[in-house]
Amino acid sequence: MPELRKDPVIGRWVIISTERAKRPHDFKQQKPEAEEGECPFCPGREDRTPPEVFAIRPQGSQPNSSDWDVRVVPSISPYLRLDNELWRKGIGLYDLIGGVGSHEVIIETPRHIANMADLSQEQINKVFTAYIERIKVLEQDGRLKYVLIFKNYGWKAGGGKIRHSRSRIMATPVVLKRVKEELAGARRYFEYHQRCIFCDIIKQEMADQKRVILEIDGIVAITPFAPRFPFEVWIMPKKHNPDFYKITTEEQNSLAKVLKEILSRLKKLLSDPPYNYVIHSAPFRRERRGYWTTINEDYHWHIEIIPRLTQVAGFEWGTGFYICPTSPEEAAKFLREG
Repeated sequence: MPELRKDPVIGRWVIISTERAKRPHDFKQQKPEAEEGECPFCPGREDRTPPEVFAIRPQGSQPNSSDWDVRVVPSISPYLRLDNELWRKGIGLYDLIGGVGSHEVIIETPRHIANMADLSQEQINKVFTAYIERIKVLEQDGRLKYVLIFKNYGWKAGGGKIRHSRSRIMATPVVLKRVKEELAGARRYFEYHQRCIFCDIIKQEMADQKRVILEIDGIVAITPFAPRFPFEVWIMPKKHNPDFYKITTEEQNSLAKVLKEILSRLKKLLSDPPYNYVIHSAPFRRERRGYWTTINEDYHWHIEIIPRLTQVAGFEWGTGFYICPTSPEEAAKFLREG
């Protein structure tokens, strides 16, 4: 029988459509990727991108030269720009804010590889270092409130036609709606229980083991109780921490192992599916009236990985409900077995 499940963080309901239950082989038919043009991200073509704002290079290597491990460059067509002015005004009941922010591309490897699953653990670790260093710099700009890191892999997931592994950083002058929903849900839970809801989720999942995929040195990967999409995966640290960019070196190493393993299993199990991942971290905290004083205790950073196996259609858009044709327990079982 189909069942409705409620996300414990934000209160969103999903339908687990057991009568339409799908197994991994049911998702293997993918549309062909768009034809690829000349790659502007490969070594020797650094002049095809804006000048880098950060890079991991061998000692003595010159900026924007072809000897690099990871590069971060501004988007060639940015949605937001740091050189814009931050202004606020209203037109009747409508609010406007100047388009200040940052839109950067993290080129994750000099090799022409499409899927992050095919990068080494060491290389993924370097990508995390680039994320962390850029967040630290962007935090110093008092106009910015939030930084979102995300990856689009594959044409269906918005990855474009260039098949070179990369992700993006977006810094905004407002906290994003999806993150606000999580923040509000986490605060409500904390006000009643005096505990972090994500910590409680981890403890319950580790006790039940029904939706746990793997755990390596304090980093756990699970399928969420109320997934929006089949084979959705959350990766979280067992140790409470609201800020991704404040993880320890040991946690970063473990996170690289877990992300490499999960992406590799998704690739193998689902025949290299398109996917998105997002890193949800707490917004920057700056003292002001109405400052949210419990956010250090009530929020918990995490990564959400979303294979793009189904289409969001009229029912989802019209109701806010998602329909997932694979139960998270079944998905976790398949992913555990690798």
